[in-house]
Amino acid sequence: MKHPVNPLLPLEYFIPDVEAHVWNDGRIYLYGSKDIAGEKTYCSREYHVFSSDNMTKWVDHGVAFSLDDVSWAKDASALYAPDCAYKDGTYYLYYCIPDGRCGVATSNCPYGPFKDVGPIEHVTMIDPAVFIDDDGQAYIYWGQFDGVRVAKLKDNMTEIYPETITQPLSVAEHEFHEGSSIKKINGKYYYLFTDTHRHGNKATCLGYAVSDNPMAGFEYRGVVIDNYGCDPGTWNNHGSIEKFNGQWYVFYHRSTHGWEFSRHVCAESITFTEEGNIEEVEMTTSGVAGAIPAGEHLACSACKMTGNVRFVKEENRYLLAEIKPGDTALYRYIKFNGEENFSVKCKCFGRLNIELYIDEKCYGVLLADTQGEYKEITAEIPAVSGVKSIELKFTGNFSEGEIESFSFF
Repeated sequence: MKHPVNPLLPLEYFIPDVEAHVWNDGRIYLYGSKDIAGEKTYCSREYHVFSSDNMTKWVDHGVAFSLDDVSWAKDASALYAPDCAYKDGTYYLYYCIPDGRCGVATSNCPYGPFKDVGPIEHVTMIDPAVFIDDDGQAYIYWGQFDGVRVAKLKDNMTEIYPETITQPLSVAEHEFHEGSSIKKINGKYYYLFTDTHRHGNKATCLGYAVSDNPMAGFEYRGVVIDNYGCDPGTWNNHGSIEKFNGQWYVFYHRSTHGWEFSRHVCAESITFTEEGNIEEVEMTTSGVAGAIPAGEHLACSACKMTGNVRFVKEENRYLLAEIKPGDTALYRYIKFNGEENFSVKCKCFGRLNIELYIDEKCYGVLLADTQGEYKEITAEIPAVSGVKSIELKFTGNFSEGEIESFSFF
């Protein structure tokens, strides 16, 4: 069975709020929070760092940093979104805890373990992000809503110049929510952040603003990606952009289990227009691969869902579960080569009709009545070729259903 390219990491890892960095060794590193699968809470007490040399196979470098290592915040319950910066042979990990206090830890290795230095004075709200300019001056960004701030860091990377603190974005002009992330591209400063322009002010968009100054003058340019519809409980988004092997990517997360928690990191390729704008991209199952070959696929790899259906971790299995009549699940993109059969491994109570749509055209209906047991149902379909989107629509007289996988052959 093929693992989907999105989520980006193996399914047992629930890593949101990812900052991606390419360091001197040429590998790409992911620094994010660590959710606990199936728990209705944000984040855990530790960070893991992941790296790759090809964007498809990832190494989990283990626990990079833990709240057990933080002596000055023994009352903290979790580690929220981090960032990492590199200067003069040292990697600086910037972290925060739920009450908004931020700290810094250091290592001579990009994946740690990181040793705590202590809190950063005057930085008192979540989501620290650090950017080092071409002249070596470092800046730290942090905060939510109109509490967003930026300041210059001292050369030691652990203290700020408090007199430089200013507000770079606003709720009124940018609909800023949280999740600052900064990159310099072609002499311009690109500020990626969680914004609330859509869906009744839900924080599902990663928007961006551009300036000639790293601390002010940011003009809102639009949305890079919107994760609305990834799960019934979709609420927030948080991510970054990074260039790897000549291609730019946006990293974002999707919630699971019908909650705003238990979030997976995902990635999509992005492009820039001649004017320097980032073109908005859609959520996909194939992610950085562009398209994945037909064959057997995990049903939980749906990139967009409607209704009650959601991704669920059940012991060591990952399912498309709690399906109700009228629900749908969308998969982008699968590359076909003349396949003429479609099968689904499913369980239902009552008669479940699984309607198969390929590029919005109905290719057939599977009729399932498994009496509460998992069975594989197969049907012939017209031969399919090319790169296509797949949508499953669920109808019939059933109380609840779940799907483990589907196949084209």
